[in-house]
Amino acid sequence: MKNLVLYQVAERIATITINRPEKRNALNPQLIAELTDAFIKASEDDLVKVVILNANGDAFSAGADLAYLQQLQNNTFEENVADSNRLKKLFTTIYYLPKVVIAQVEGHAIAGGCGLATICDIVFATPESNFGYTEVKIGFVPAIVSCFLKQKVSESIAKEILLTGKIFSAEQALKYNLINFVTNSSDIHQKTREFALSLCTESSGNSLMITKQLITQTVNPYLEKSLEFAIQINARVRESDDFKKGISSFLKKEKINW
Repeated sequence: MKNLVLYQVAERIATITINRPEKRNALNPQLIAELTDAFIKASEDDLVKVVILNANGDAFSAGADLAYLQQLQNNTFEENVADSNRLKKLFTTIYYLPKVVIAQVEGHAIAGGCGLATICDIVFATPESNFGYTEVKIGFVPAIVSCFLKQKVSESIAKEILLTGKIFSAEQALKYNLINFVTNSSDIHQKTREFALSLCTESSGNSLMITKQLITQTVNPYLEKSLEFAIQINARVRESDDFKKGISSFLKKEKINW
């Protein structure tokens, strides 16, 4: 079976690469599990001080895989809770990782893919990159990712992004404070690596770890409770008629009349 995630270490930087370009790096259970394992490996790797998350192909991640979405329609409530917990584990592993995580976003980062970028500590993107939480357009809810989005942007911006499901540019994402840097595609690899190297050579690893911990533990002390609520919401929404209608129409490439 092909590895959907690649892991390499050089100069105290672990590079975790999503390796499903033929599916636009869409998320499925195998990819979520491999990403989680890779971040845990980086966390425990004494040779690693900083982590870069990037992707092969022309998209960072297009969100949920179509076959995965189809399977969700047949899940029981308990199976949907378990599935949501796996996504929560991936996101919290990255969010609480005792090492700085930098996202290198090239191409689209949509729905769960946008969430993946959102939870990273620092985000570089190209001018051609697009972002968006499109879940409401197919009868779904961006439940888990919303818990992290609200810590980066204002409530009014979060509502605008999540309720409209609109796609927006990297420049707009920068204005929203969703990302940190917009860098030309020809330079983004070098700029991301230079930033990571500067952290490795100019900052104490222990200080980086404790500073990140200080921020993550104090910015939202109710995050875990919010995530547990979000998991229940996720599972309930997947049983709704709107979800089944939206996913069915989306898979058939039919216009959805809400």
